[in-house]
Amino acid sequence: MTEMTSQTIVVKIGTSSLTQGTSSKIAIATIASLIETLTELRSLGHRVVLVSSGAVGVGCARLNLAERPRKMALKQAVAAVGQGRLMRIYDDLFSNLAQPIAQILLTRRELMDRNCYVNASNTFQELLDLGVIPIVNENDTIAVDELKFGDNDTLSALVASLIKANWLFLLTDVDRLYSADPRTVPDAKPIELVSNQDFKQLQVEAGGSVSGWGTGGMATKLAAARIATSSGITTVITQGKKPQNILKILQGEALGTRFEPQPQTDNARKRWIAYGLLPMGKLYLDEGAAHAVITQGKSLLPAGILKVEGEFIATDAVQICDRQGQEIARGLVNYSNLEVDQIKGQHSEKISSILGYNGVDTIVHRNNLVIED
Repeated sequence: MTEMTSQTIVVKIGTSSLTQGTSSKIAIATIASLIETLTELRSLGHRVVLVSSGAVGVGCARLNLAERPRKMALKQAVAAVGQGRLMRIYDDLFSNLAQPIAQILLTRRELMDRNCYVNASNTFQELLDLGVIPIVNENDTIAVDELKFGDNDTLSALVASLIKANWLFLLTDVDRLYSADPRTVPDAKPIELVSNQDFKQLQVEAGGSVSGWGTGGMATKLAAARIATSSGITTVITQGKKPQNILKILQGEALGTRFEPQPQTDNARKRWIAYGLLPMGKLYLDEGAAHAVITQGKSLLPAGILKVEGEFIATDAVQICDRQGQEIARGLVNYSNLEVDQIKGQHSEKISSILGYNGVDTIVHRNNLVIED
């Protein structure tokens, strides 16, 4: 094998790849191959993180449940049963290869708090420096609907951004991205490479999970690829049953679908604003304000705001949209939705007289604002 420069690599494997067909039984051969591949990556000097689904599926198998539970409380209980069993499988197999691992369970709440976000980043870096492979999953047992990642594709992209990864591999039940589902459309066209410009025009039929045991589909993988590539991370969708292909792809073989990264920013705070936070509302801008924000790097002032949506308080994240509702930026607001609604369309010098106290001139300062790519 040719020598490769050390890279930071995040690998996400979904429930459809970890289980056998439409059942919830663990695909031991796939897991064993995955573990051999990740351990070989470590032996080559790469820093590796595994984002693994499967806790609910393994819990269902352990409890002899015929289908994935829909009720939140039951799903969380089943995840609690499955998570420990899943980690035991990983620990037993990794131990056979003398590869230490760690378990990290996250909820969106941890990434929304700036201090927790920084602490999580530091923990990952220490583990990677120790040669450990962190195994990450959403903490399904305590996550609430409004703060869930929604799927582990999104979680893997956020983790990749958090640790400034070079690569994100999304292992799934098809060999690459197609123009339509190849299982139902025989003439669907394979897509090998997606450039930055191609991504903006990309049109594919992206359905949901086929196995019935997973929560994601191709649509969630495209959303994850968009997050990761925006953070400067090369992203690959490839066959989950053949994890050894990761090594071949790193050596340059054209397997799977590769998404080219955008130039990476080193501003960790802005990556947190863009991807770590859930926007709590929307601000609609007139043409002048939108132009100033996008092309001139200006802060957002109250004069250019046409409409306010949602309920938020100062320091919450909001989507900043043009008149038509297209998101153009995201940022941290200095006022609540009620206050912004009072001062929208007004010049900054009138803020104090309208609100009755001396506030800052900006609704969103440019240092807390991230432009949509």
